[in-house]
Amino acid sequence: MAEATARLHALVAAAPTAQLAEAFAAAGHELSLVGGPVRDAFLDRPVTDLDFASSATPDEILALVGPLAEATWDVGREFGTIAARIGAETIEITTYRADQYDGVSRKPQVAFGDALEDDLVRRDFTVNAMALRVTPVRGGGAGADASPQLVDVGGGLEHLLQGVLDTPQAPERSFDDDPLRMMRAARFAAQLGFDVAPRVVEAMTALAPRIRDISAERVRDELTKLLLTARPVPGIRLLTDTGILDIVLPEVPALRLEADEHAHHKDVYEHSLTVLQQGIDLEGSRNPGAAPDLVSRLAGLLHDIGKPATRRIEGRTVTFHQHDLVGARLAKQRLKALRFDNDTVKAVARLVELHLRFYGYGEQAWTDSAVRRYVRDAGPLLERLHILTRSDVTTRNRRKAERLDFAYDDLERRIAELREQEEMDAVRPDLDGERIMAVLGIGPGREVGEAYRMLLEQRLEHGPLGEERAEAILREWWAARAVEL
Repeated sequence: MAEATARLHALVAAAPTAQLAEAFAAAGHELSLVGGPVRDAFLDRPVTDLDFASSATPDEILALVGPLAEATWDVGREFGTIAARIGAETIEITTYRADQYDGVSRKPQVAFGDALEDDLVRRDFTVNAMALRVTPVRGGGAGADASPQLVDVGGGLEHLLQGVLDTPQAPERSFDDDPLRMMRAARFAAQLGFDVAPRVVEAMTALAPRIRDISAERVRDELTKLLLTARPVPGIRLLTDTGILDIVLPEVPALRLEADEHAHHKDVYEHSLTVLQQGIDLEGSRNPGAAPDLVSRLAGLLHDIGKPATRRIEGRTVTFHQHDLVGARLAKQRLKALRFDNDTVKAVARLVELHLRFYGYGEQAWTDSAVRRYVRDAGPLLERLHILTRSDVTTRNRRKAERLDFAYDDLERRIAELREQEEMDAVRPDLDGERIMAVLGIGPGREVGEAYRMLLEQRLEHGPLGEERAEAILREWWAARAVEL
């Protein structure tokens, strides 16, 4: 506790907090560090954002911060928030407020308050509802205590020490004010490794349908934050158990109904969660220091969502033929509905479509042509496909797991060798369109595209042909085509 207190005092003494505290106090306004910075100081986590709450209105905040800042942004003014860059720090200061839904609009209605304690009570969770007051209480007089004071209205510090996520007020009231907080509960539970208070779980279950009041964009952003944590699985389980994921991402809880044909796990749902976490672990080991990859994580979670629709009983065997193609279509539909950007949608759908392509490699030798096609089909997603395919091995049969791992090692080795020989990342025909037209004596048209695709197939099948051989193949194809026509 003494170390945490020292960290908090260091935050207060450092710029820009000290500069802001002096300016706001001189103007007779309250200013407090709130939420994440206070929580993370107690948890000995890096403090990456400085968030403040104040009695000042947005216009007053802008007037006080402007002289101290290199730049300010008032894009959140309607919600009471002013952002600024002071030195190396980007800060946000928000007028005491409460976000509430009227049950009709899908955006929160904002009401400004006039007391820090009231502001904190309206926040999402007790561990985020602590504040460090860095100015005297407004109206406290000349003798008011100017030293930093911890304000904890909901027992946040106690919950922090216990590792419990709870709400400052009744969870039903909190979630009614902003239903997105139910998804935040899942994210914070995963991010902090906390248990969720039973009354919070009960309220999430009862109010799950209210998540429909939230815009797709806000739901998408909160789902993204959950998936980008180091261990998102507990949060996904919470969303599933409370029925929220049935609304947000129904294809995932639907997997609980399907038995895995290899009996790897209790069901495909458990398999998919394992694949997600194994993929995250592979991200770290294969690409140390790289930022978390949302595309890979979405693909890991969604790679088998085509199984419920393709499930068939054949004798004693459960099959899921073409679940890769069906799953790719379902992934595209769902991610579009959640307003993910087109590049993310296309990449995830393509990975889902390709995730079975490797299987069978260890059972029969692939030709160089097959390896080229694997690389060509994956394109810029190849490294992500490596991660997805490897993480998709969840069998408890050690020999089988080792055999598949060895086979994929061999495939990656062959890809590396062919890359050195052939520049596989930019596979093109040996002749471009201009040369094709010159050799055949034709102008632009459909025939040029057909010839180009034919030469690309030859390149994939046989490797680099060289210009002379490619021209001979082209002339031979053209002559045969003329006979057929």
